[in-house]
Amino acid sequence: MPTIDCDPETARLRLVEAGVTVESGNTDHERWRAERGDAVAVAYDDSVVVQGARPADLTALLSDAGGRAHVYFDGASRGNPGPAAVGWVIVSGDGIVDEGGETIGETTNNRAEYEALIRGLEVARDHGFDEVDVRGDSELIVKQVRGEWNANDPGLRERRVTVRELLAGFDRWSLEHVPREINDRADRLANEALDND
Repeated sequence: MPTIDCDPETARLRLVEAGVTVESGNTDHERWRAERGDAVAVAYDDSVVVQGARPADLTALLSDAGGRAHVYFDGASRGNPGPAAVGWVIVSGDGIVDEGGETIGETTNNRAEYEALIRGLEVARDHGFDEVDVRGDSELIVKQVRGEWNANDPGLRERRVTVRELLAGFDRWSLEHVPREINDRADRLANEALDND
């Protein structure tokens, strides 16, 4: 059960800015409480205690803003085009901060890869990280975003613009191609989303 030493009012404002609903406490000792995903934060006079199965759903929002995260992304399409899904994992020095996978309808594998990258960057931004090291196993996406290869497909060009806009919102970023084994967790989350659809 992580305890975060912080000003409860500052923490409450961070949660509200991130779109988390903050409610009154359940006892005289609780200043407020908030729930997000599988985590519940309870504020006391000079600290916030986070409970639940996945405290990281809230701890990154409550900790001092900023910091660096690794973002892993992967898209999957069964058929080209076909049913598609995305997976992403956000990792900080404290471990996995957030991860997820979801279906995105029917599309090509390359578009699914871009959508996974976009989703991962949005999640890292929403957690308040100001530096990201992004890793994916799609050489095409990595080299297009870095400007080493052209994006001839209009849909991919549009997504590349979105990715670059998201990256520009961070103080520092890097984007690297990694072998599939390094990106295994994001790959698994995308495929599990397809399996469960």
